Amino acid sequence: MNGIDYIKFVKQILWLAAIVAAAVFIVSAIEQKEASPVQGVFVNIEPLDEEDLLITNEDVLLSIDRSFGVPLAGMPIANLNVARLERVLEEDPFILDANVFVDAKNYINITIEQREPILRVIDNNSLNYYLDKKGFRMPLSKHFTARVLVVTGNLPPYTPDFLEKENHGLKDVFELANTILADEFFSAQIEQIYVSNTREIVLNPKVGDHKILFGKYRDVDEKLEKLVTFYKQALPYEGWNKYKTINLKFKNQVVCEKR
Repeated sequence: MNGIDYIKFVKQILWLAAIVAAAVFIVSAIEQKEASPVQGVFVNIEPLDEEDLLITNEDVLLSIDRSFGVPLAGMPIANLNVARLERVLEEDPFILDANVFVDAKNYINITIEQREPILRVIDNNSLNYYLDKKGFRMPLSKHFTARVLVVTGNLPPYTPDFLEKENHGLKDVFELANTILADEFFSAQIEQIYVSNTREIVLNPKVGDHKILFGKYRDVDEKLEKLVTFYKQALPYEGWNKYKTINLKFKNQVVCEKR
């Protein structure tokens, strides 16, 4: 072996030794990291509109302790299953999404996206709950009462597949609520939906001491168009408290009962 070949050989050996040393260092660092304990847990809950929180950091930590049986702080990093922790959190009816990661200082960071209620259901069977945008049932929060559209009256029991059913009373009011909330005027005007035993719908407005007789859940767009026309053209002249009822059930007309 000449001098040049020898130098190349030595360089190759040195490079190989450096790679092995780096690999050993990385493995050792990983093992040391996995053996080190969790230092603590940080929880960040993204608020709803107006900074509303249906759950608190304490609720999240308590749910984790109950599911894992032991506090996460002090647990070896190797024993932490991030995917399982996210699944546990997303089983909470108030949580839409949970993202978890461990930072360089061994702190668990949890970011929570809350479910957003759009409708509160109070039925004749004394059931009282929220529905979110996707029709998922949520319990009432012990921390905050969401200011949302309320539906009361004769409603069938909630089932997870109620939106897939035909001719379903809860599906009707959920779809009507979404139509109301999608319109800036109606979302500001309507505060309650009532369903009678014959599935006739009555709307209660926020302004004015009258009831809106909507009737059966059909011809929704036509009825709401008649209502907004009546509100904009008639009530400014007649006054908000002149009528006892505003009836939308008749074709191409609005029938009102005066006080």
